[in-house]
Amino acid sequence: MKTSIRTLGFAALLGFFGAAVAAEDVGVVNMLSGEVSYTSGSATSKVKNFMKVREGDKFTVHAGAQLRIVYFQGGRQEAFGGPATLTVGSQSSAQQTGQQPQVTTLPAGVPQKIAQTPELVQIARLGRSGGVAVRGAQSMQRLTPQAQAEVRQARQTYEQMRKSSATDDIVPELYLYSVLQDHLLYDDMKVLVADMQKRQPSNPDVAVMAEYVKAKTETK
Repeated sequence: MKTSIRTLGFAALLGFFGAAVAAEDVGVVNMLSGEVSYTSGSATSKVKNFMKVREGDKFTVHAGAQLRIVYFQGGRQEAFGGPATLTVGSQSSAQQTGQQPQVTTLPAGVPQKIAQTPELVQIARLGRSGGVAVRGAQSMQRLTPQAQAEVRQARQTYEQMRKSSATDDIVPELYLYSVLQDHLLYDDMKVLVADMQKRQPSNPDVAVMAEYVKAKTETK
């Protein structure tokens, strides 16, 4: 009897950890246009830009809509045009209906930075309203050699991505913005958000970022 209980307990523990692993975020939506919905478990909701995705999530891209997902592991980026249906895997999607996606690969580290976009917008929103204290601005000269090297590498990666991205695609800018925010390089961020506003003038999140950076550069 004890052996049976131990066996059942061990099996339950494995099941728990298996569910926990399956529930981990495996990617992020980095472009959305039109009507796209997803089902996670038994709940169906509308897809939001820069939302995290998990293995097993099922997406429905309606006619005329577009969806782009990038996976954290491997950096695989898939762009779907509707109508299409697909299921998220650990490193790629399994498509059930529709045309095959356009596939590219983002540089290492970029998907993780893009996934921070909702948090960056929240920092900007709180910082703009005075709801959060932010340390003073830095300059490249005041950064450690390691930090300077990180920023230089990020700029090179940004330039590489910019060459192959559409004019109105701000994913390269969001990546570089995340790195600059890490090091509080507000003067550089000011130039970057101005470019983002030109590419997506009606994007409310970009407007919030621009106001935040403007406030930081005026009061530093």
